[in-house]
Amino acid sequence: MTAPPARSRVPSAPSRRSIAGFPNYAEAERAVDALSDRGFPVERVAIVGRELELVEQVTGRLDYPRAALRGAAGGAVTGALIGWLFGLLSWIVPLIGLLLLTVYGLVFGAVVGAILGLVVHALQGGRRDFSSATVMRPRTYELMVDEDVADDAVRTLGWS
Repeated sequence: MTAPPARSRVPSAPSRRSIAGFPNYAEAERAVDALSDRGFPVERVAIVGRELELVEQVTGRLDYPRAALRGAAGGAVTGALIGWLFGLLSWIVPLIGLLLLTVYGLVFGAVVGAILGLVVHALQGGRRDFSSATVMRPRTYELMVDEDVADDAVRTLGWS
């Protein structure tokens, strides 16, 4: 019988301690900057966001014209990019081929995007007649420092 292969050990993260809490990221960033300015080894510091919340900000009503416009905008950008990439491969008249294919891609992409935007909006059947932007953000930020240098960090910041 042979012995089972030895498992490779993954090094564990160092034990960390919270030395401060902040209501926003800018304040936590200022504390780390203060540590850095005073020569503290900031590679042993982490800013940790706590209590994540999902915020969906409604930005407006979404009707058929706006759905078509949003689709056209997205399609135009995609079409122009694809046309530009194909234009780079044009060897006969490089500059004119590049410009023409970019413009044709933009127009074709806008038309197809507008049609798809209308179709998708119609298929939703009025269930989501609004546009929104979604963001995930923490409520608080903690300054976490490796346990063996946490007391030094507190002294360096003058919080003792």
